[in-house]
Amino acid sequence: MNPVTTTSSTATAPRPLRADAARNQRRIIAAARELFATRGLDITLDDVAEHAGVGVGTVYRRFANKQELIDGVFEQHVETMAEQAECALANPDPWEGLVAYFEFACRNMAANRGLGEVIMGLDDGRDRVATMRERMQPAVEKLIDRARSAGALRPDAEPGDFYALIHMVDAIADFSRNVNPDAWRRYFAVVCDGLRADCTPRGELPSYPLTHEQIHEAKSSCFNRRR
Repeated sequence: MNPVTTTSSTATAPRPLRADAARNQRRIIAAARELFATRGLDITLDDVAEHAGVGVGTVYRRFANKQELIDGVFEQHVETMAEQAECALANPDPWEGLVAYFEFACRNMAANRGLGEVIMGLDDGRDRVATMRERMQPAVEKLIDRARSAGALRPDAEPGDFYALIHMVDAIADFSRNVNPDAWRRYFAVVCDGLRADCTPRGELPSYPLTHEQIHEAKSSCFNRRR
């Protein structure tokens, strides 16, 4: 009988980061999280390095490109949004579950420009974020179908309407962020009222409308940010 040669298939566990490397990675993630939230995705790894107080080479050793960094920063955000969609299905009131989920999504996007761009934009190689978004979609569509079947949502409303909803709310949140960060809530309520089935009492609009002065200031802020 010929001897049988065996080989080990046990994968080598990844080596833990040194203390200084782990500290730098935390600084990079924290800096990227802050910059993405305030400035959106249109930043560079050089910007992140400067904000984190590390060399740009240190950033590139941890993240090969910006797509990897976006995955690292936003994967948990998108995961949480997917979990919230599934939790909303447990709400016994189909309309309240639907509104609570989209209010949660809009609130987080209003507070984080980068998150809005991740949710509303193309994946551009961000594989982990794309996977989380794919997980989210069936639960969101089930929320919409359940509210429509219960007669709480107007019968001609479709999932694509809610993509437009959060896009519009995200746009007004970005526009008014520096003058009235809660203005989006008012227009979220307006859109929800428009999607609700007929003969349903309407609630009082939250927040307050933008004044002429605030609109002018917001326009100036948006213009200066895009220069």
